[in-house]
Amino acid sequence: MSALQDNPFAGPIGAEYDVLRLLCPNAPVLARMVGEQVAKWRRSAGPIEGFEIGCGTGISTLAALSACDDLKLTAVDSAGEMLAQARVNLAESASAGRVTFIEADALAALRALPDGSKDVVISNYAIHNFPDDYRKDAIAEIFRALKPGGLFVNGDRYAMDDPAAHLADTQAVVRGWFKIFIDMNRLDLLEDWVVHLLSDESPRRIMYFEPALQQLRDVGFAPVRVEFRDGVDTLVTAAKPAA
Repeated sequence: MSALQDNPFAGPIGAEYDVLRLLCPNAPVLARMVGEQVAKWRRSAGPIEGFEIGCGTGISTLAALSACDDLKLTAVDSAGEMLAQARVNLAESASAGRVTFIEADALAALRALPDGSKDVVISNYAIHNFPDDYRKDAIAEIFRALKPGGLFVNGDRYAMDDPAAHLADTQAVVRGWFKIFIDMNRLDLLEDWVVHLLSDESPRRIMYFEPALQQLRDVGFAPVRVEFRDGVDTLVTAAKPAA
């Protein structure tokens, strides 16, 4: 991510990202729910123009396309290793013209979108990686790029507002990671994921639950709904009011 100056998914984490299914069992669950929310939102018959932030290896991309037969997605990620996997995993959908993959910085790609050009914007476990100021700008650009009545769907890590509860949850997660990676004999990956988690938990990046929801309301989204929450793993929908 050029604007972020670093990208943890450009190395071993990105090359072996499918391990996330073990580290965070809710990740594929939320990916499926993202697609279900888009299908549920559908306002009328006809193609849905969508934009995905941080498509990774295409887990949530596939879920969204599977849930909505006439959804067309522009899927963006800044990590070439992950995007290469997505292109392989969704080669059939790409050939059919249902998804276009772009290697780009998320905020730059959002800023390139015309006003009111997308029906839906989706993301799954990407936005929590952004620094606060970058995330604030990205949320504003999502709102601008959506059509009136459009929908933003985000499955992500929303930190608990109670610091003690959040710390306990994080400690439990890391203990679980040690068992997983020791059983896999992959302490090298454990190191990378722990370093990445520490970055997510840093004051400049941590995405607290209520402030993040308020940030959506502040740019104009209404209603903002929490569709699912299990620990920090959360599915949020935010509608852009119809004109």
